[in-house]
Amino acid sequence: MPDLAFWGSGSGQFFPRYTFEDRAANSDLLSVLDDDGTPYRRIDNVTEEILSDYQKSFGGGVTKDDIFFYLYGILHSSDYRGQFEGDLKKMLPRIPKSKDFRAFSDAGRKLSALHLNYETVELYPLDEHRGVNASFRVENMKYAKTGRVADKTTVIYNSEITIFGIPEEAHEYMLGSRSAIDWIIERYQVKTDKASGIINDPNDWADGQGNPRYILDLLARIVTVSVETVRIVNALPSLDILDA
Repeated sequence: MPDLAFWGSGSGQFFPRYTFEDRAANSDLLSVLDDDGTPYRRIDNVTEEILSDYQKSFGGGVTKDDIFFYLYGILHSSDYRGQFEGDLKKMLPRIPKSKDFRAFSDAGRKLSALHLNYETVELYPLDEHRGVNASFRVENMKYAKTGRVADKTTVIYNSEITIFGIPEEAHEYMLGSRSAIDWIIERYQVKTDKASGIINDPNDWADGQGNPRYILDLLARIVTVSVETVRIVNALPSLDILDA
């Protein structure tokens, strides 16, 4: 969830399932508490108009959650991205109605669960080679190399631990210009800010969780997320657009 008080967050665009309105903005606080004791009113961002429209197209059993996850599924479709590539570079996504609404909605629901719960998914069965009493602290993870070519099936976690067996298809799950695994390797390293001298040490979070394996296990979980995401996306149907 974005922190709108954080510098730069206000310049982005977010499309959440719900937004929350401060009930006390123009009222006495005690008179506007919600049922759960909070002074906020939850606003459903899938409108009644859109719900009615989609029910007319796909049946009365369609729910607002089905529509939201349909959008998430469509936005992962390589067919959709290919057909609308030009538009996506210069405007907000326009979402067509696919004849296979349920397939995209079900896929979006599965993808959402994977991406939201990435810290608790099953560990991918990687081959972990480590020395006796090896430390789980990370300094600067990197891919192994064959000559000058990076071997992205293998990660040198630290001087005592090496991870083998990352499937090549895991790198097909991209977050912008990098794979999700690339992001973990790049971000989870000890860095010192030159201007302030402040040290950013991801091991502090692992220590705070009381789990020295946190970063190592996170890498394995992101491999699971990546492999499953690619599997779900590749199984999506073609974008057979419903006639208006």
